[in-house]
Amino acid sequence: MDNDVSENPEWVTRGKTIKQLIQELQSFENQELEVKISIDGGDTFKCISLVGKHHEGDISFCGLENYE
Repeated sequence: MDNDVSENPEWVTRGKTIKQLIQELQSFENQELEVKISIDGGDTFKCISLVGKHHEGDISFCGLENYE
């Protein structure tokens, strides 16, 4: 049996840098669109309340936060 069948493809888990995210957002014709985030594959969406700098150990990252 192939154990790789249930694994997510690389594009799902590798994440994006701030630069990559900005480039993707700039490709939208309507720059006034609200940006929301989904953590369930697009079934539900939440607004982005804050964008913050966070740390996990020695790793720093940009976090999109929802406070609903």
